[in-house]
Amino acid sequence: MNIIPKRIGVVGYGSLGRYLVKELKDDPAYKIVFVWNRTADNLVDISPDLILPDLNTFSDYTPDLIIEVAHPSISEKFGTKFLQHADFFAGSPTAFALKPFEDEMRAVSTPHGVYIPAGALWGAGDIKKMADRGNLESLRITMSKHPSSFKLTGELFEKLEQSDPSKAITLYDG
Repeated sequence: MNIIPKRIGVVGYGSLGRYLVKELKDDPAYKIVFVWNRTADNLVDISPDLILPDLNTFSDYTPDLIIEVAHPSISEKFGTKFLQHADFFAGSPTAFALKPFEDEMRAVSTPHGVYIPAGALWGAGDIKKMADRGNLESLRITMSKHPSSFKLTGELFEKLEQSDPSKAITLYDG
């Protein structure tokens, strides 16, 4: 039986992108059709024929699935475009914290699906079970990260830069 490999485009080549490419490239169920990174210099170990120089041309590579692991701003800018051509795995789910973006993604009429990872929130399944049973009246979740794990821009970058590094700072509450 011949397996037709799922054509994968990887957007972002930091630690997670490198791991995904490494794991997927030798699996016969998948074929990496492109890898894009904001900083092309980081793609030195990627075959030149797989490097996507301009993210606007992603559809030329006819991916079945686009995996975004770059930055929420990439999902915000390209999410609906990705979804018009392929299934979309949003590895930066923070983008969905912006209601207009979430609404825009929900409004796209397409046969493709959106996949959002839940593994970053430990216990999410248990929280959902409690809510389904009516045992949950309210909930507040706090996630803390070291500032170096963020690649912030604009207003959030300025807020972080102006903060006291010895104290916790809230970048998003909602």
